[in-house]
Amino acid sequence: MKRITFAILFVSSLIGCTERDRSKNYTSVEIEIVFEDSVSIRAITFLDDRTLAFAGSRGMFGTVDLRTHTVRSNVQRYDTITPDFRAVAGTSTDFFMLSVASPALLYKTGDSGQMELVYKEEGEGVFYDSMTFWNDEEGIAIGDTVDGCLSIIITRDGGHNWKKIPCEELPPSKVGEGAFAASDTNIAVVGEKTWVATTAGRIIFSLDKGKSWEVFKTPIIKDEPTQGIYSIDFYDENLGFGIGGDYTQPEANTANKAITEDGGKTWTLVADGQEPNYKSCVQFVPNSNGDNLTAVGFTGISVSNDRGKNWISLSEESFYTVRFLNDSVAYAAGKNRIAKLVFK
Repeated sequence: MKRITFAILFVSSLIGCTERDRSKNYTSVEIEIVFEDSVSIRAITFLDDRTLAFAGSRGMFGTVDLRTHTVRSNVQRYDTITPDFRAVAGTSTDFFMLSVASPALLYKTGDSGQMELVYKEEGEGVFYDSMTFWNDEEGIAIGDTVDGCLSIIITRDGGHNWKKIPCEELPPSKVGEGAFAASDTNIAVVGEKTWVATTAGRIIFSLDKGKSWEVFKTPIIKDEPTQGIYSIDFYDENLGFGIGGDYTQPEANTANKAITEDGGKTWTLVADGQEPNYKSCVQFVPNSNGDNLTAVGFTGISVSNDRGKNWISLSEESFYTVRFLNDSVAYAAGKNRIAKLVFK
């Protein structure tokens, strides 16, 4: 098995502003395909300013060199199972990837050069959707409801060990409540604060890195099992945005976009009944004062230059997820491909 080396050195350009925030006025996007294969990719993360890591269907995972676009890939198997991965995360020392469905399999980079299994969960209803880290030691992954509450696992030792939060310590779920494993963006973290978006259009919020939890409501559509919040992002601890809709009715654009300016306590619909339609991922553009947003889905790429009040469709190219390297360059992934996006 070919060894994949993950060079993991976060730099300030990826985790904070290196220049004064300023709004942009994007009107176009250039798309360069950097990887093509028969794999569905819904989870990507920057390990540093030179390396993008990904994991996807049929056990495939790997890295993209951002300078040369050289791709190194491998396949992770567990006994006779080839897992599907829809969640990834990185710290300054390790890369993590988490599979959906039972058994849920969470891997981290190991000392031997191969991925090491650090958490496994089996059972009816087990289905994990997204993961991230607050810092190098503390991380979180979330999944659908099991035994009356969302599945939430947390590590406090750099990802070596993970513990599931008991339901008595979490808000009770709505019937059928879970999260959409569509883009690995069901969780947003800023400092010690954490927001988890659900299929029931709710936000499960923690102000202390998962030690306590409360519930906030949103007006995003949630009447059918395929409706709800598919993605959230926070620019800072107050300004956040949620997007979604119904992937079975992708042209619908009613009650599928909402903004908060008080840390998620209250949400207001924006561009209601206007573009964009269903999207699986939304991200604030770095260093934009929170004014610029990009949303992607199999319905295309859209941008807003005024905090979601108005949107421009830039491309019909299909992607599931997107992450910004800086305030004009992003990488997106989807069915059978990863691409570099340059916004102008």
